Amino acid sequence: MNSHKDLIVWQKAMSFVEDIYGLTKKFPEEEKYGLTAQLRRASVSIPSNISEGAARNSKKEFEHFLYIGLGSIAEAETQLELARRLNYVTYSTVETQLQNITEIRRMIQGLIGHLISNKD
Repeated sequence: MNSHKDLIVWQKAMSFVEDIYGLTKKFPEEEKYGLTAQLRRASVSIPSNISEGAARNSKKEFEHFLYIGLGSIAEAETQLELARRLNYVTYSTVETQLQNITEIRRMIQGLIGHLISNKD
């Protein structure tokens, strides 16, 4: 790997962030500093932690940042569910994002498994 940008999981996470920004533009104005900001921060945290971990000096540090990314995925998933329950979006509106979350989560878990099984 030359760069974190070579990681497909990072690329998918970046696309997910773009989707979330588009989705949250439609949230109520009163959520600008609430759920909108929080969901955007959680989604941005996913590729950010992947890239930060990839830039570290050890597999253990990379693994640590991937676990933080998994936490951000859980946070974003919860916030999407909350937006649905508050009727800011319908399930059909967020279904693709929820599928993307599942895929990104599996990819990060796979990368963690790879790092663990190939420790120096």
